Amino acid sequence: MKITRRIMMIGAAFGLAGCAGKIREYNGPDITMIEIFKGKRLMRLMSGGRVLRSYNFELGFDPKGHKEFEGDGRTPEGAYYINRRNPNSRFHLSLGISYPNTNDAQRARAQGKSPGGDIFIHGTPDQYVGEPDWTWGCIAVTNAEMEEIYAMIDDGTKIFIYP
Repeated sequence: MKITRRIMMIGAAFGLAGCAGKIREYNGPDITMIEIFKGKRLMRLMSGGRVLRSYNFELGFDPKGHKEFEGDGRTPEGAYYINRRNPNSRFHLSLGISYPNTNDAQRARAQGKSPGGDIFIHGTPDQYVGEPDWTWGCIAVTNAEMEEIYAMIDDGTKIFIYP
C-alpha cells in the first residue's frame, strides 16, 4: 500500500477536517496513467495497458484547443502529472494537474498574460449538476465518481490530455 493511501486512511480514521465520509479506500491495482480525451469527454484510468475505469466528464466553458492563459475556459492538452490533492475542495474532492509546464508559461507570457495554474480533476457542486461545460478549465466528474478516482490516484500519476 502506498504512503499516500496510508495517510488518507489515517486521516479518515481521525475524521480529518470532516471529510472522512467521502474518503474511500482502494486496494486494487496501481493506476499508472490517466488518459483524458477532451473531444469524447472520456477519462480512462489505466493500469499498465489495461483500462480499469472509464468516466464521462464536463470541461471549461470554451473547451476546444489547448489552454493558452488564465481565464480562457480551456483545459490544457499534453503530458502532465497529478501534483496535489485537496480533500477540502469546494468541488467535493480534487486532484491537481501540474499545469503550467515551462512551455505553457512561456506561451502565456509571450501574449502578456498569466498562464494560470489551478487546473484540477474534481467533483460537481449541486448548482452545476446537469450543466454542460461549466468549469474554468478543469475536468469535472460526479461527486461519487470523484470519491472513487481520488482513492485510486496517487500523486505523481501521469496524465495525458488529448484534444
